[in-house]
Amino acid sequence: MKNLSPELQAHLDEGTTTLSWCWRITRADGAVFGFTDHDRTLSFDGTAFEPESGLTASAVRAGSDLSVDAQDAQGVLSSGRITETDILDGRWDNAEVEVWRVNWQDPSQCVLLRHGAIGQIRRGRLVFVAEMRSMAHVLGQTVGRMFQADCDAELGDTRCRVNLDAPAFKGTGAVIDLLRDRAFTASGLGGFAASWFAFGTITWTSGADAGRRAEVLSHDLVDGIAILTLLEAPVRPIAETDTFIIRAGCDKRLATCSGKFGNVANFRGFPHIPGQDAILRYASRDGGHNGAVL
Repeated sequence: MKNLSPELQAHLDEGTTTLSWCWRITRADGAVFGFTDHDRTLSFDGTAFEPESGLTASAVRAGSDLSVDAQDAQGVLSSGRITETDILDGRWDNAEVEVWRVNWQDPSQCVLLRHGAIGQIRRGRLVFVAEMRSMAHVLGQTVGRMFQADCDAELGDTRCRVNLDAPAFKGTGAVIDLLRDRAFTASGLGGFAASWFAFGTITWTSGADAGRRAEVLSHDLVDGIAILTLLEAPVRPIAETDTFIIRAGCDKRLATCSGKFGNVANFRGFPHIPGQDAILRYASRDGGHNGAVL
């Protein structure tokens, strides 16, 4: 049940209302945006809700069970507020959303109706449609550890404890030549062995992608020149002379944790857990059935 202010309740009781939708979106990078389907800017609760985005709301889908309630918001891709590049960059993924109902004649008469996060974003040539999911979507996420042979920690986090800023695991370089949209040769990495940065991360320090991070798929070395291939092509094209910081990667195996990082004490996998070979094993006439440890 929503608690309405006496003023808003009185306005609703009048029968003829002047209501509008407002959305406040807080991205993961801390940027806060306010949008409204009204034709002028509305300000309340410390946020200015602007109409330039052209957002329009669909009907709210809600249920009494634990299914995820949702509402769609459709808007125009405007260069000032919401751009196609930012959507492709993932800057709007899982952003926190508040949906307000407001009396546009007196914005102080408002009520928070929904709280959730941005889910799927569908794009067209000129418009986008963002799905706003209720907090029930969190109940569908996996929580807790998984028992698996490989490590489930993220390289360099508090569970792994590897210092990725150590000189052995960190390098700096610059793009020499583009091979494909996500592959290039790089200078400054000739002192590292091939595959050292495979499955690692690269952070751009100059160029159109400055400040953005990408995952490295492979790291090859030919005549002392590093060849890097990214997992995905950047939204903004890579250019020659773009500089970056690159950090080593891990394939989550015990052998890599020991040989590359010397970090077996913090290995978070279960390397001796039985695999599918134990399930598919069958009786045979010769060998393997004398009671010894397999």
